[in-house]
Amino acid sequence: FDYGYEYLGCSSRLVITPLTDRCFLTLTGALNLHLNGAPSGPAGTGKTETVKDLAKALGKHCLVFNCSEELDYKMMGKFFSGVAQSGSWICFDEFNRIDVEVLSVIAQQLHSIKLAKDNNATRFLFEGRDIKMTPSCGVFITMNPGYAGRVELPDNLKSLFRPVAMMIPDYALIAEIILFSEGFTTAAMLSRKVYNLYQLASKQLSQQDHYDFGLRAIKSVLLMAGQQRSESSQQSDSEDLEQEEAHIIMNAVKKANIPKFVAADVPLFEGILADLFPGITPPSPDNATLERAVRWSLMELNIQYWPSQVDKIVQIYHTILVRHGVMLVGPAGGGKTTARQILKRALVLLPLVQSREQHEK
Repeated sequence: FDYGYEYLGCSSRLVITPLTDRCFLTLTGALNLHLNGAPSGPAGTGKTETVKDLAKALGKHCLVFNCSEELDYKMMGKFFSGVAQSGSWICFDEFNRIDVEVLSVIAQQLHSIKLAKDNNATRFLFEGRDIKMTPSCGVFITMNPGYAGRVELPDNLKSLFRPVAMMIPDYALIAEIILFSEGFTTAAMLSRKVYNLYQLASKQLSQQDHYDFGLRAIKSVLLMAGQQRSESSQQSDSEDLEQEEAHIIMNAVKKANIPKFVAADVPLFEGILADLFPGITPPSPDNATLERAVRWSLMELNIQYWPSQVDKIVQIYHTILVRHGVMLVGPAGGGKTTARQILKRALVLLPLVQSREQHEK
């Protein structure tokens, strides 16, 4: 394959496991035969990320598009026309959500692109237009079979794709490599504990729609821990360093998970955490300044002080710091909008509280 020289910036790379290695071999073999790749498997197994990482390795621009039932053949034709002319890659997520009538037309569109590649044509006729052909283009699809609202691909479309079965990846190995890359010296031990923690939590805690104990959740916790690790000071003693790293992991796990648990699951989760990290109690975060600002905002908004509400507002604040988006989940009248308004006002008052505390000192 020719390197694409697409400027991708200093982006992070995928953790290479035997599963991703096998997927790379299958996808590159498909491209060599002028076919397309179709990784399929459960959510959170790295289907889309594997395609994106292969594109980075080959210096190709890769566009990811989430499919829906609203897609028609005209829109898909524009996608394929742009891909063929630019030589870039496109990855259609949840491809089997498209209506079966549209999939039959897509098969004809992809077949014309394959014929142009087979004939080494520089130009070809696509949807009634004569367009340029760049042979480095690639089309990939990802599928979640067995989910509601999914359709079976037609046989003429299946023949144009090389399927790749993406099973459950090695979570412990991926966690270990991420922790090593973030600078943790005891990554092997900590990765096994984090993996066991999420496995036990998924089995022992109650089943809620917003709970997620998959690879995405583990990765976000590890990256959060890595951020705390880079901010903390290095210690020379190996025992102190081991304790410090365990504290960082426990803090990250608590910050990422406690806010989303229902009240009955919090003691269960903390019990699992205590079993996996015996004798380790991380220092409690100092939220006194923020809590004081929250109390000020409660007085300004004429809202009664309620300790559990203040705790939840502090959790929302810490979640905002580490997440791109935050979703408040709860029944009607549960105080979701009120908590957001209190925090909004508290963040305005926070600099005033900090300056007053410094003045008092």
